[in-house]
Amino acid sequence: MIMHFQLNDVTKKLPKHLHKFIVKQPYDEYTAQNQAVWRYVMRMNVNYLRKVAHKSYLEGLDKTGISIDEIPHMEGMNRILKDIGWAAVSVDGFIPPNAFMEFQAYNVLVIASDMRTINHIEYTPAPDIIHEAAGHAPIIANPEYAEYLRRFGEIGNKAISSAKDYEMYEAIRLLSILKENPNATEKEIQEAQNAVEYLQENMGELSEMAQIRNLHWWTVEYGLIGTVEQPKIYGAGLLSSIGESAWCMQEKVKKVPYTIEAANINFDITKPQPQLFVTPNFAHLSLVLEQFANTMAIRKGGLKGIQKLINSKNLGTIELSTGIQISGIFTEVIEDDNGKPIYFKTQGNTALSNRDKELIGHGIEHHKKGYGSPIGKLKGINIAIENMSPRDLEAYQIYEGKRITLVFEGGVKVEGNVITGTRDLRGKILLITFKNCTVTYKDKILFQPNWGLYHMAVGKEVVSAYSGAADINSFKDITEVSKTKTHKIKYTDKERELYTLYSNVRKMRAKKTVTEEKLTVIYNQLKNNFSNDWLLFLELYELALQHNFSIQQELLVALQKLKCNKSYTKLIENGLTLCQ
Repeated sequence: MIMHFQLNDVTKKLPKHLHKFIVKQPYDEYTAQNQAVWRYVMRMNVNYLRKVAHKSYLEGLDKTGISIDEIPHMEGMNRILKDIGWAAVSVDGFIPPNAFMEFQAYNVLVIASDMRTINHIEYTPAPDIIHEAAGHAPIIANPEYAEYLRRFGEIGNKAISSAKDYEMYEAIRLLSILKENPNATEKEIQEAQNAVEYLQENMGELSEMAQIRNLHWWTVEYGLIGTVEQPKIYGAGLLSSIGESAWCMQEKVKKVPYTIEAANINFDITKPQPQLFVTPNFAHLSLVLEQFANTMAIRKGGLKGIQKLINSKNLGTIELSTGIQISGIFTEVIEDDNGKPIYFKTQGNTALSNRDKELIGHGIEHHKKGYGSPIGKLKGINIAIENMSPRDLEAYQIYEGKRITLVFEGGVKVEGNVITGTRDLRGKILLITFKNCTVTYKDKILFQPNWGLYHMAVGKEVVSAYSGAADINSFKDITEVSKTKTHKIKYTDKERELYTLYSNVRKMRAKKTVTEEKLTVIYNQLKNNFSNDWLLFLELYELALQHNFSIQQELLVALQKLKCNKSYTKLIENGLTLCQ
């Protein structure tokens, strides 16, 4: 696999299954107009956000080395980010939520490498480099917030998704790509919009991943900090949107204190947010995150935890009270009359682990056809198998070479010849292996002798359930990169001609070779061939004003005329203010 990122102290810790999401930053594909859009947005943001953003934002811009004048190179960002213990990698648009969270858990910021078009200069539904680099990166220079972000990734990575979450991810990804592509048809966009809206209305009960994505949205993306009456901005979605950063401060946008209830409030990425949550400080974010983590299956386990994994139809892990971990795709759970799980089953490749390390001889090559085991205590015996001493095991005739029948409280019966037991380093028994074994529940056969050896997991209860494998090396990489790729915009010859004019202006500014004669030549070409391109008129006016060229008045008249188009009015007015 071609390495599309630099290995440093941070990125070298990334597990290999995340590498496939990383792409080479297409820096050469950024047009000179893209660079001008970046510069306009950043100048607007810094000018406005110094009044309404949390103080960490402007401080962070300096610390992370993000330039106002040009789109950042990933290599340059990484050199500076590593000083605060973070790194950045380039990805193609939205990536799956679990993968996104896992990157974050490793202190790696994923940056969508595409750049918004001029038509979406105020806001884009697609993740882009303005949102990621100029929105997320500066705030992580605050140590308290950076730790919240890392911890969020660590917990969020274990959140269990529903099958519908995966559909929603693909639907939102497609919609965001189409909305940012000027070559997409109205029909394509509408069909994608309809698909997202249909899923939003038919998601059913929110999964853990849906809930934690809500928390992420209302804090990391659209969070406010301070008081409800006088909040400051820290969320990257607001910091990177010159439209919403002003919108959110209006009284008509409802502000409410941030609590765990935000987990149940859904969002729509295609519209401005009607309400926002305000945290009093960054420490409160971590408090709410821990409150939510206490509701998750990773901490509660039990029947509901297994049921969440079954509903996800994806790779997950349960951990029993002995510490044995079973990773696979869970398909069945049997419960008793009290709602406690008494037997579970996986289908296909399954691995057994302890302390996140696969048990020798119990990888997917040994459990190719699934795995099942009873849970609970033995009927009529007060002490659980996991708590039995060697003397107890002998007294109950659970030892090597003995044919025994174990009847569990839930009614599962295991009958066979004990071969051996597998213990952890502290001596706690994790597995009992049988030959000639039959496992039944009522009149249902769960395992029979001709299937081979039976490895019964030992544990009286399920203490944890979470997404993914216990040992990340147990499974071949089963997470796929979306087949829906970000569309590469095809430019016409006329558009390329325009971008050449942008490039000439950019070079003049950088090299300090601005003359009135050069500006006039570009102005005439712009006036005759691209009379609606307000941003380049604005850049020309800025230079003419700085050098007191006589053409400035003619440029100002052109801009005032363009202001009659309501789409440009506010953008031009804001730009003229910056020029003063």
